[in-house]
Amino acid sequence: MILGVSFDAPEANRKFREAQGFPFPLLCDTTRAMGLAYGACASRKAWFPERISYVIGADGRIEWAEKVGDIAAHVEQATQRLCG
Repeated sequence: MILGVSFDAPEANRKFREAQGFPFPLLCDTTRAMGLAYGACASRKAWFPERISYVIGADGRIEWAEKVGDIAAHVEQATQRLCG
């Protein structure tokens, strides 16, 4: 499953997802708990998370992580990497 995580509220995430045409859901991490746990931000006061993709295996371990530059290109590359 592919999904994204944002610090924004649900309605803002919905609008952003639709505007970008993302074919995956965006989770809301308004408390920054996930961002802190995965190293995408340094504190709960962070305005934005770093853009990092993680592939998490069935055992819950991170199989690979990659910082993201161009979002649109990265989504296509990551999808190809995951789906062959």
